Amino acid sequence: MRDVEITATADDGLPLAGTLTLPTGPSPHPAVLLLHGSGQVDRDSNARGLRVGLGPPLAAALAAKGIAALRYDRRGVGATPGGWRTTGFTDTTRDAAAALRALAGRPEVREDAVGVVGHSEGAVHAMSLGSDPLVRAVVLLAGYARRGEDALRWQARTLVGELPAPVRSLVRRLGNRHLARIKATTTDAGRVHGVPVNARWFREMLAHDPRAALAEIDAPVLAITGDKDVQVDPADLAEIRRLVPGDVEVHRIPDLTHLLRRAPGRPSVRSYPELLRRPVDAGLLAQVTDWLAHRLHSTKGTPQ
Repeated sequence: MRDVEITATADDGLPLAGTLTLPTGPSPHPAVLLLHGSGQVDRDSNARGLRVGLGPPLAAALAAKGIAALRYDRRGVGATPGGWRTTGFTDTTRDAAAALRALAGRPEVREDAVGVVGHSEGAVHAMSLGSDPLVRAVVLLAGYARRGEDALRWQARTLVGELPAPVRSLVRRLGNRHLARIKATTTDAGRVHGVPVNARWFREMLAHDPRAALAEIDAPVLAITGDKDVQVDPADLAEIRRLVPGDVEVHRIPDLTHLLRRAPGRPSVRSYPELLRRPVDAGLLAQVTDWLAHRLHSTKGTPQ
């Protein structure tokens, strides 16, 4: 296995800095694009205060199966220039599409055997890429299948449910007021109740409904959500299975959390610091890489 530093050129010319992890052995190899969750997240799925660290172990597990992987820093994060706070949700989708084209165009990569793996917000962008002729396999980790605002409100209800009753009522009122202020903004970036926010990203995410993209996916799909996920409703797996028109496999994994670590007992974000001291679940990595190896190594021919 070896890592190669590369850049993918976005539609507006901005260089997206990334790492292409290549397996041992002769190329070209099947390959996947890794798309991570929300926030100021780098290529390894790390943000300040929340170091999920999905990129390196997943890339290594894929390399062990003979599959290359590209992961990249988002705009304004790590080695990628630009303004993170002024980047929209749709910008992120377009950047992912540009990274996909760059990956498929690499001489080390088989253009006819390219997939995409997305986690959390990244899964929603992976849904949008699923109809691209370049994509031959789609993996959705903790992806939602409802309008963005509805997904956010489900998450808020779940998280607020951990609080004492009097506090829950106050937090709900403040949250609704905060959301209304964000929806009323008209600029790319803004301040809501004194807090700087990525306003356009929020507006676009709240309005985005991934169900249309799911219905247009033209590749096999593996969708996995943990039954201890408190940020994405595991029940959305049924909607993914209903909407994807072709080969789709869904799994609700016992004790798996949104952080892709397992936690017995009652799920709570208060367990996140302790969970992040553990590695990404080995069983999940094996399930994802086995599924991708079966789909991508058997792919023949060129995209139509």
